[in-house]
Amino acid sequence: MAANGGGALGGSGGAAEPMGKIREALDVVHSPFSNNDARRDAQNFLEEIKSHDEAPMQGYNLASDKTQPPVVRHYALSLLEHAIRYKWSGYTEEQALTLRNWVLQLAQRVSRDDPAYLRNKTAQLWVEVAKRCWGGEWLDMDAMLVQLWEVPDSAVHKELVMFVLETLSDEVFAGDDSVVAMREGVLSKACVEVFTPTAVLVEAFPNRHPGPDVRCGHEGWLSRLSVLLGNCLAASPADNDEVKSCTIKGLSLMLSLMPWAIPKAIATAGCVNYMCQGLSSSVPEIQKASLDALHALYCRTNFTDEEFLDLVAPMYGQTSIELCKNLHEWAAVDPNDIDDDKYQILKKLSEMLSSLGDYFDRKFSRIPTDAAKESFLQVLLQVVQNQSLMVSIPVLVSWTRLLNRKDIGNSDVMSPLIGPLLEVCSSRMVRYENLPEDNEDPTFLFLQEDTDTLPERHAFLGNYRRYSSQVIEAIVQLKLVDAVSHVLGRTEHVLQHLYDGQSPFSKQSYTKHSMPALMVDSHFTVIEATLKGYMKWRRHNQQSSDPNIRKRTLQLLVFFSTTALNKNAGFMLKVLEHILMTWPTLEPDYRAFNDAIKDLQSESMVELQRLASEMPDHLLGVFDQIESRVNEMLSSGTLDEKRSLAYRSFLFLIIHRAQNVELQMKIQKLSEFIEPVKAQWATEGMKAAVASYAGFCEQLALNKAQSYLASMHADKIQDWGSYELDAEGLALQNEMEERIKVLPLRATKSFLAFSVERLDKSSAAFQASYALWQDGFSSLLADLLQLLSFAHATHNPDNWTGLPSDSRSMVARVLSDRFWQAGISDGSKDDFYARVIDKKNTMEGLASTIRGSIRFVRETAYAIIYCMSRLELQFYGFDGLPGPLASALFADSTWLSTHQQSNLLNLVRYLVDDCPVDYRERFLPPLLSACFRQMDAKVNGEWEKMDAQQSIAADGEDGLKEEMKSESILRQVTYTGVVMMADFLDPTKQNPPTLQARAQKANGAEAPPQTEHYPTLRRFCLLHQEIVEPLLVFCAHGILPEFQPNSGARKPQADGTLGPTDPSPIPTEIASAIREYLSGDVLRACLTSFHEPYFVEVQKELASLIAAVYVHYSPATMTPHNLLTSLPNVEAGELELLKPYMAKPGSHSRQQRAIVLELLRDLKGVSVSEMGKLAKSAGLSSVGGRVKRAGGRSKMAQSFMTEPAGQNNGATRMEQVAGGRRTTPDALDGVSNLFDA
Repeated sequence: MAANGGGALGGSGGAAEPMGKIREALDVVHSPFSNNDARRDAQNFLEEIKSHDEAPMQGYNLASDKTQPPVVRHYALSLLEHAIRYKWSGYTEEQALTLRNWVLQLAQRVSRDDPAYLRNKTAQLWVEVAKRCWGGEWLDMDAMLVQLWEVPDSAVHKELVMFVLETLSDEVFAGDDSVVAMREGVLSKACVEVFTPTAVLVEAFPNRHPGPDVRCGHEGWLSRLSVLLGNCLAASPADNDEVKSCTIKGLSLMLSLMPWAIPKAIATAGCVNYMCQGLSSSVPEIQKASLDALHALYCRTNFTDEEFLDLVAPMYGQTSIELCKNLHEWAAVDPNDIDDDKYQILKKLSEMLSSLGDYFDRKFSRIPTDAAKESFLQVLLQVVQNQSLMVSIPVLVSWTRLLNRKDIGNSDVMSPLIGPLLEVCSSRMVRYENLPEDNEDPTFLFLQEDTDTLPERHAFLGNYRRYSSQVIEAIVQLKLVDAVSHVLGRTEHVLQHLYDGQSPFSKQSYTKHSMPALMVDSHFTVIEATLKGYMKWRRHNQQSSDPNIRKRTLQLLVFFSTTALNKNAGFMLKVLEHILMTWPTLEPDYRAFNDAIKDLQSESMVELQRLASEMPDHLLGVFDQIESRVNEMLSSGTLDEKRSLAYRSFLFLIIHRAQNVELQMKIQKLSEFIEPVKAQWATEGMKAAVASYAGFCEQLALNKAQSYLASMHADKIQDWGSYELDAEGLALQNEMEERIKVLPLRATKSFLAFSVERLDKSSAAFQASYALWQDGFSSLLADLLQLLSFAHATHNPDNWTGLPSDSRSMVARVLSDRFWQAGISDGSKDDFYARVIDKKNTMEGLASTIRGSIRFVRETAYAIIYCMSRLELQFYGFDGLPGPLASALFADSTWLSTHQQSNLLNLVRYLVDDCPVDYRERFLPPLLSACFRQMDAKVNGEWEKMDAQQSIAADGEDGLKEEMKSESILRQVTYTGVVMMADFLDPTKQNPPTLQARAQKANGAEAPPQTEHYPTLRRFCLLHQEIVEPLLVFCAHGILPEFQPNSGARKPQADGTLGPTDPSPIPTEIASAIREYLSGDVLRACLTSFHEPYFVEVQKELASLIAAVYVHYSPATMTPHNLLTSLPNVEAGELELLKPYMAKPGSHSRQQRAIVLELLRDLKGVSVSEMGKLAKSAGLSSVGGRVKRAGGRSKMAQSFMTEPAGQNNGATRMEQVAGGRRTTPDALDGVSNLFDA
């Protein structure tokens, strides 16, 4: 062969000397004694050899010579691989045939003496050739594989064949290889042909068009594989390494085939039987491989009834169930000494059984009558009872579905399982994340093993409790009396013996997450899922002194009042009385206990307002008595500002939301609450505060703060946290805290929020809100914008004129928020908050007070602006508002810290989304132009700073953590900006109604939308140069490699919305500018990122964007063509492959992406984690690019490690703008600043 084909791929003359140099270079590379320079030179030489014309010949000769060391032969195979992967398209037909024949000869010569990685590398070469010519010029590949398969007594040839088949299957049906993508149709059809028995193909596709004759024999590889597995499993693989290896390889191939093989072929070949036989093996690797293959099969959800009976129903037979039950019992592990193999088997078994459980639900009526249904459910119960939550959770999810089917839940087979299920789900509602790290509970030990980070653990446990709660609710519906009796009886027992084995309750040693508190919390959570049994539970409840227990009790009381017992006015009034009359008293001597009391106080106000908003008509009947009691409390002088406001807003809500009050009477009564608030804006102090920046500083005592900081030379103090304030400093701190209360911001925000949030705009309550705020609206908004602009201006050091110019660098230090971040900050949130409180009377505490005052003005103003925008006509119809609004929001916004940008961006997004379509022209251009310019300046500037810091070593561990925290926050803010931009440019985004249509709807008249004459928001942005210019600049900067994958992951998608041809109404000069910017700057940024290691995960998206820009714009401009051809190793001829797609640029996106990936193969960045690594293909560790880690987390397991999509913890828009998390706006202040100081 060498003689016949060698000349075509480089002659052999003069090859001896290079071969000697190759051996010498490999010795240098692999010797531990080589220095770095020598090793680098040797590596460069070896890489250079690959580009030589004679490299394939040298590779073949060296690889064929079995006297060569394995490392030399492996390098020789890499020479052939390089020729196939990168030079194949340039070879003549004769050269390609020669290269293919060399690979086939090497495959025929493999032997057991060859290391596994050499055999696998040879098989990989076979696959690389097949991807390029099988089904085309190479039609007898299947016959050659069969010939190798039938080599007598040669397990290595069978393993090589299985490696080839598995890798082909993976690459064709699940891979991203661009070569495969271009030949996807031919390769996928050929795979189906050779794996499927002929009889099955004829039956499944009677009218199929015959393609190239690529198969050998009628049985197909599925049948051959099943026969092999049957022989291997019968030959005691535990006693024979060769048989064991062959069995594992066969099951690995089975795993690859199960997701796509024709079900009839799987049944005909008896695959399920052989996979089940693997479960009974005593070899853990075989058991795991069998479970993986079975799970892959049962993850398919589209089986017909016949296919279900053939493939799934046998698993409900007594024999299969006993097999699973025995495997579960055999694989039991000790949490203190986990056997990894057995633990992996348990997890895989649970996932496979979960898939079977889902079929049990979907196809229950089709299950054969002789199936062992009760035994199957018993096995599911045993698995869900497993001490490991990770093992338990897949089957727990299945139970949520099974119990919600009445024909299953009410069946006789389910009755004996209800009690144990209820017990296990109830027992696991404990908040394990709050247990101490040294806890020896087996479930907690498994949890530590299975979760890597605290956020991951929180998310997983949240998911587990959610599914457990669903099971409990379903059981209560099925067995109401028994279930409620069990739950309440169990709770009663716990409450009566709460401190058994525990230290008695003590204020001095109080801890927030004590075991009694955790136990009560878990049982109360169970009770929340059994609403109808609450009254019986309450008769046995005992009042506790623990604030956390009292808080959970209060939440439960209100929850029942507004849900299950919402018709019971008497019960609700008792709850109200309980809230008003049992106000907890602070005890500052016990800090942890005192913090819990504060939390209970905040919760009391939240629940009070929840009652008013959800049950106003019940409360209206006794409004006079409530008002009298509240007025009595207000006049006592003992209430602080927040509590006074909570009680006044409680009364406001009752009247505002009540249905039984006539509109004019409602407005008159509500005005009594609103007019005093408006009057506060007209006081002399407020007029002075909004008249000038100096007046603002005086109102907040910022002028005194500057003087004090200057007199104390605070910029020279290194550790503010250890510098105690003197009497003047403490007095200043108290004065600032009191002065901020004088501003009417808190009351305005609360009453405005209650006026507009969670209300239908056609409701009487909302109509009353229009009337209430109409008078004085414009002057209030103007004053508010002035306050906001002053708050933003305070972040500019130049405005701190009370400080010497050389001391103003400390302004950023004063105004930089302290916050806790999971995974980066030391300790828990509670520890962080305790440290903040400890430093209250230090210089850091004074700085916290200063920044807290500014933050309060800023974020409360954001919330008020959002609430005012809900009063649409008064806000969007305000003449002259857009300019001052844009100025107030963005004139000094770049001085805000990165951490402070997200709320501002959220506000802008909501203002844009809610803007009536007929008011966009007057309202949006100034706002969006300023937003994108300032956002780009801030975000891009911060990334440049971050990039510059990378070259400077961090100042110790604390400095490193601060860098990590800053980078994390910057990623989050960048992502917020990216998402906002993508939303604005979303082609599917619908126009909102016009202001007139909204007004007609609010008055009860349905009007046609009449928005088709207005451009979409996407087109609106592109029509205005002042918007699109800064938008595109931010867009290009967003792709630049400073952005880590977490921040820029959606950027290619966002830019992709600009890909389609510019809409016709866009002026020619703007369309041309957009086209050239995308074709130049954006495309250049994409190519830069494509080369960066950090962007390996989004290379496919970048390739799709590059292809979209090229096919959309190349007909109109040469810029994309010129830019791409300027890259090394990119020829103009290769770009011709994209031309056919220019007529329909939106079609065949996968093929377009594949062409770009192949085109830019030499430009691809390599993941940082993969740099310097050699590919390992031995055994099952890596097959065809699909990584199979022995201890890796499965896809199902990973899905339990994240919170469900679309959840925002119930926060309203206003709360997201203001940084809060609660559902009742007035409680925001207690929460929004919880982690800021």
